[in-house]
Amino acid sequence: MDRKALSIYLNDHLAGSTSGVELSRRIARVHRTSARAGELQQLADDIAEDRQSLLELMDALDIAPRRYKVYGGWAAEKAARLKPNGRVLRRSGLSTLIELETLRLGIQGKHHLWNALLPVAEESDRLDTSRLRTLVERATDQMAVVDDLHHTAAEAVFAGGRG
Repeated sequence: MDRKALSIYLNDHLAGSTSGVELSRRIARVHRTSARAGELQQLADDIAEDRQSLLELMDALDIAPRRYKVYGGWAAEKAARLKPNGRVLRRSGLSTLIELETLRLGIQGKHHLWNALLPVAEESDRLDTSRLRTLVERATDQMAVVDDLHHTAAEAVFAGGRG
């Protein structure tokens, strides 16, 4: 096992998961009065739990989190909010679409992470293969939820003319 490569890989995913937690919490907060508020909050909670699972996995492998990458992931999510959305003082439906697409990419990356770690788990007694498979399944479920939310948001923006 190439520990240096694994450390870099896991820390890069930790940075991404930090962004994902922030983004998912923001989406849930912005839509807290919507019909799907509970679903969005559950998604944000699950994504935060997955980040914790990554930290536990890193600990089991004796891989230290790199703070600068965590802070970089946090800052990247904040900077992404500055994207113009066609409106000056309020959110656009386009903001929701882009945020959901970004979140979907992050979940897909996490899905690949868990799958990539399955061979590591089979080689090492430090990782639980069944836990990784559960995380793969959860990421698959999360992608389906985000895809459905995105479809609904796209219909509202483009069919409703509220871009």
